[in-house]
Formats: sequence, structure tokens, C-alpha cells
Amino acid sequence: MLVLVHELGHFLVAKWSGIEVKEFGLGFPPRIWGKLWRGTLYSINWIPFGGFVKIFGEDPEELPTTEEEKKKNFSFKPRPIQALVLIAGVTFNFLFAWLLISIGFMTGLPSSVGVPTSGQVINPQVVITEVVQNSPAEKAGLHVGDKIVSLQAGAQKIENLTVSGVQNFIGSHGQDTVKVEYQRGAEDVFTSVTPVAGIVDGKSAIGIAMDMIGILKLSFFQAFYEGGKLAVYLVQNVAVGLGTFIWDAVTLKAHFSQVTGPVGIVSLVGSAEQLGFVYLLSLSAFISINLAVINLLPFPALDGGRLLFVLIEAIKRSPIRPKVANMINSIGFAILIILMVVVTLHDIVKLF
Repeated sequence: MLVLVHELGHFLVAKWSGIEVKEFGLGFPPRIWGKLWRGTLYSINWIPFGGFVKIFGEDPEELPTTEEEKKKNFSFKPRPIQALVLIAGVTFNFLFAWLLISIGFMTGLPSSVGVPTSGQVINPQVVITEVVQNSPAEKAGLHVGDKIVSLQAGAQKIENLTVSGVQNFIGSHGQDTVKVEYQRGAEDVFTSVTPVAGIVDGKSAIGIAMDMIGILKLSFFQAFYEGGKLAVYLVQNVAVGLGTFIWDAVTLKAHFSQVTGPVGIVSLVGSAEQLGFVYLLSLSAFISINLAVINLLPFPALDGGRLLFVLIEAIKRSPIRPKVANMINSIGFAILIILMVVVTLHDIVKLF
């Protein structure tokens, strides 16, 4: 669905601009099925790692032979039109995320009490938002998304928890075994964990970050207003996170655990679906925002790389040599495919 939305953006704006679209494909060839309709071949392909819109003239070596073809050729359109076609995919991903988040707010979306909104968060609970690797919490089986219901150490037990209440209780029972009751989906689960020093300065901890999260349900217009705000907020945070990851990769500090591909995404979607439909909406919106931000990177074969070419051509007032452009895009595409294969293999290994 997310790939379809992205490619639909390119397709509709190209058609609106009078550019010929030769093929609209889901997946990469070889082809399973195809149907020609109104000058465009609609296809479904065997390799399910993306999709494409084949636009006449996007390949700079694909030159028109008649004046009629020239009018339908991407390369002969004004630079602003070319930029609109290229940016349409990420724009549709953003709009789709906005729509999904808005639907979530209308049906009731998990939200932090600390985030200012036009509505009231009801039934807030302490939810684990991060689990430190190799921490007591990870060893005890606690996961992101678990809702902490109660804590008990010896005869002392607390319920109706707050984030500070959990921190203070754990901090005051260093070296004591703490019994944790938590909810995972609709299931109540118990585990035991022993706080240790060194994770947090000055007190014992088990290695989790938490937030007070409840359900926020809004009216139709409020939902779209807050959905837009949250979508913009996600774009900003995903951009910062991606920038940090790229810097870590350049400085050799990045780790494969920070990356997932189609196989890993399927696993995440399965987990979200078990938590409920609204969680699936939220995850889909988040992935859609990720697709938008990643595609804007100025890397060959991505939309951002093609936008960079359009900008360079606008500045130099002449096209980049077709052979050079095709060679750079081909190298970029090959690197992306290799990266996709490596990440997918890593995801498969993690399943076992």
C-alpha cells in the first residue's frame, strides 16, 4: 500500500503535467501480470521490494522523434514541472501518513500525556518506550510497548503507577528482586528483575525508558489538525534520526540492529496487528514518513538524487550528459539493491 501510494503520486502528477507514463509497476521485474490501458501498462512483478513508474523521457537517452512526443517527454518539460513530478511521491507518502494518523485520532490513538494537544488523554498508563541492550529489563523479557501494571518488592507493592513512581520504587530497591506485572496486548504477564547500579548515575535501575501513554480521541476537524501536527513532528524526528544514523555509518559507529527491510517490516506489522488496528495504522504512518524522508536523500536513483540533477541542470542551464546521468543512477540503483539484499538476509537471520 505504501509503495502504491508513493508511485501513485508520481503517476498522477506526471499525467496531470501531460507527460506520458509507459508503465506503472508494483514490485520489480520479471513480470507476473500486465494490462495496457490508455497508453500505460499496469503490471505486477515478481520481486516484491518496491515499485516504479516508467515515465517517458526520465531516461535522458530516450529522445522524442516527433513534436507530439516532445510534448509528452519528461526531459523537455520545464524544470519546475520535473521537480513536481519527482517530489510527488514523497508528498503522497506524507499526505497518506497524515490521513492514517487522523483516522487514528478519530478512532482513539495512543498518545503521551506530555504532548500538548487539543484533547484529553484518557486512561494513561506507564508504557515502556525503550529497553537498554543487555540490561536486567531485557534479560527479564520486557519489551517496548509493555504497560507496567504493578511493582512488588518483598511485602511492598505499588499500583496506579506514574513514571516517577516506578523510577523511585526501583531506585530504592537496589539489589532487591522486584516482581513486575505488565500487560502485553490483552495478556497479563509477570516477571522478576533485579535493579543494578551503573545504568543511571546515582541510583539503581533496570534499563528502561517510560512514558505515560493513554488514548486520545478527537473530533473530525481536531483529528486532522492534530494529525497534521504529528505528521510534521514525525518528519522532523525521522530526519534527525536518519541524519544521526548516516553520520554513525560514516564514522563506523552504526549497527545493523538499527536497520530493517521488507522482511523485518512484515514482522513489525504482525506485532502491531496483534496490539490492535490503531497500532497498525500508527506503524503504517511511521513507515510512510520514513519512506518519504529516505527518498529525499540526494543519492542517485532516489527521488532526492533526481531532484539534485534537476537543480544542477537549472543552475548550469543545460542538461547533464545522458551517459553520465545514466551511469550515476545505475551505480546508485545497484548499491541500493545490494543494501536491500544484505538487510533482508540480516532480517531473515534474526527470525531464527
